Amino acid sequence: MNTEQMGEIYDKYKNDVYRMAFAYCKNSADAEDIMQETFIKLFTSNIIFEDESKRKSWLLKVTVNKCRDMFRSLRYKYSLTSIPLEEADLVYETPEESEVYHAVMALPTKYRLVIHLYYYEGYSIKEIGEVTGKNESAVQTQLFRARKKLKGALGKELQL
Repeated sequence: MNTEQMGEIYDKYKNDVYRMAFAYCKNSADAEDIMQETFIKLFTSNIIFEDESKRKSWLLKVTVNKCRDMFRSLRYKYSLTSIPLEEADLVYETPEESEVYHAVMALPTKYRLVIHLYYYEGYSIKEIGEVTGKNESAVQTQLFRARKKLKGALGKELQL
């Protein structure tokens, strides 16, 4: 793979990988580090993908695994440096979008991930299971519980 191909792949998937990492760790610096590590892993491995959707699924799965590794690391356990959402430079199209986003980010990680993959990335339940390593019924249960928590937090049901 040459530098030009790497640049095209990076440009195509950088936002997806970053959003997934940020949804998991809620910290832009850590999300950027994880994004960089994910692309380094892609570019240093000799994986051949059947199609582009397989590449994106692989990138998101590696991103989730790198996030999990970060949370298990001693460095993370002893130096929590997340930025409050109010200080992050996030732009929302509507006030409702801001409210929903903050409610999603307040969910526990396992719920936040399935909501992000399902609504923001457009993955099916089967694909979410492949990315997260969970079976389809576990993903469905987590989605159900996440929606219930969001409805409780927002006081109403919203269409994402």
